Amino acid sequence: MKPVSRVSGKALPLGRADVDTDQIVPSDALKSISREGFGRFLFSEWREDPDFVLNRPEHAGSVVLLAGPNFGCGSSREHAPWAIQDYGFGAVIAPSFADIFRNNCGKIGLLAVELPQETVDALLSLVRADPSATVTVDLEARTVSAPGVTASFEMDDFTRRKLLSGLDDIGMTLTHEADIAAFEARRPDLLPVTR
Repeated sequence: MKPVSRVSGKALPLGRADVDTDQIVPSDALKSISREGFGRFLFSEWREDPDFVLNRPEHAGSVVLLAGPNFGCGSSREHAPWAIQDYGFGAVIAPSFADIFRNNCGKIGLLAVELPQETVDALLSLVRADPSATVTVDLEARTVSAPGVTASFEMDDFTRRKLLSGLDDIGMTLTHEADIAAFEARRPDLLPVTR
């Protein structure tokens, strides 16, 4: 996982509430365990509508996804954040997230930022009026800023530190490699060892 401290650029004004993981990436696309290649399935059913916001050329290259409340609800499929990240988004801003979805985002380096509904509405209005507006998520400062909008957000220190350091769960474990090796060296020979 790459370290992430800031995501800045255009934003996609999705704004829909209760978007479940099957709407984010349909179950028939889940044929791989690799994180790569799922971006092409992102919101695939909705993208059949030529007027869907993700199909509009003015939103091409967006790196921040602006969503409605309860984003990522439904099943716990980790493919949903994989698809969002693989498509090119580095952050999702919403009034609330499903817990498992938010946790899955933190495990892959995708920022899931909760802001009050009125702040998300202000960002949605701004981006709908000016699709070229820059939205910046600064993880170090724990702020979101855009023309006329500045807000602070909360993120637990552990997840924030992992994201800033670029450490996934395995990477966090490997920061204790010397302790693990010392423990294994002290174990009796009759017990299994890890290699």
